[in-house]
Amino acid sequence: CRQLFRSPSMPTSVIRPILKRIDRPQDRDTPVKTKRRRSVAGTPGEEVAAEPVGDGETSGSFCHEEIENLLANDHRELIGDYSKAYLLQTVEGKHQDLKYISPEMMAAVLTGQFSSLIESCVIVDCRYPYEYEGGHIKGAVNLPMEQDMEEFLLKKPIVPFDTSKRVIVIFHCEFSSERGPRMCRFLREKDRACNEYPHLHYPELYVLKGGYREFFPQYQTHCEPQDYRPMHHEDFKEDLRKFRLKSR
Repeated sequence: CRQLFRSPSMPTSVIRPILKRIDRPQDRDTPVKTKRRRSVAGTPGEEVAAEPVGDGETSGSFCHEEIENLLANDHRELIGDYSKAYLLQTVEGKHQDLKYISPEMMAAVLTGQFSSLIESCVIVDCRYPYEYEGGHIKGAVNLPMEQDMEEFLLKKPIVPFDTSKRVIVIFHCEFSSERGPRMCRFLREKDRACNEYPHLHYPELYVLKGGYREFFPQYQTHCEPQDYRPMHHEDFKEDLRKFRLKSR
């Protein structure tokens, strides 16, 4: 997961804003504090002197281990290209490397509460077609297979007309336990592969916590048809077997 969402080759221009949010050591005798006091006494106003310096380092540059530590501590606060913070409020989910939103937050997006900041919201329903046809979130696209994902999102990436606004992608399946998270990671992996780091076509990805199973009972009016067909429906055992074979 670490390889998908970040890289040790983080440019300095991205590291600097992250540093401003890292708590400074409290011990006055740490190398950071000592370096800062000496620099202030000699050349006041030099910001580079306040940057932490690794063992044996004599300049303000960062070694590989320091960059890794900075990103490990703070990378979840920024979207995939490290350009800005995540827009939507997130909640704890099954997979710690992914960003989850609640059904309430999904409903807020659907009702246009973020329309001034989001130009396009792509809701990716990763369930099998018979599940999708039995009831899905309005406007969601059904992309159950990896090739479907590549064809729809990467062959001709969605680009905002207004560069001040965002394109976000929200994944879900029945429970958002396996299929949704897997496809979210797949998109990030392919997106990384076809772009120069850290640029991404889709830097802001979310997973709907609880999936359609949790969203439908609370927000039926946002679904069409207003129904819920589970993956293990008695009438679709053959369809389930067929799509599971395709997924392997």
